[in-house]
Amino acid sequence: MSKFVETVRALIISGEVRISEHGYDELADDGIFAREVLAGIVDAVVVEEYPDYPKGPCVLLLQKDTSGMPIHAVWGIPKGYKTPAVLITAYRPDPGQWDESLTQRRKQ
Repeated sequence: MSKFVETVRALIISGEVRISEHGYDELADDGIFAREVLAGIVDAVVVEEYPDYPKGPCVLLLQKDTSGMPIHAVWGIPKGYKTPAVLITAYRPDPGQWDESLTQRRKQ
């Protein structure tokens, strides 16, 4: 697990979290509760990391909801800041775009 992911996890656990407007919209669209995404950080698996993203470093994580269904969540920290962890988006991954583990994109 990268240092960045450990930092994001620590921020979330300590309550230093913000959910973007887009994040709220995506949660609602896929019927995902924010508390499920927050709780799922404990067992999250790194899918992709974006350390040089222009708005600040971020990471795509595979998480599970309370019923064990997969969620992809993108977490970041605003560029130039150390806090908060921001939920940028979260969605149900499309099995047609991902391998069986939901951690590798299918070749198009």
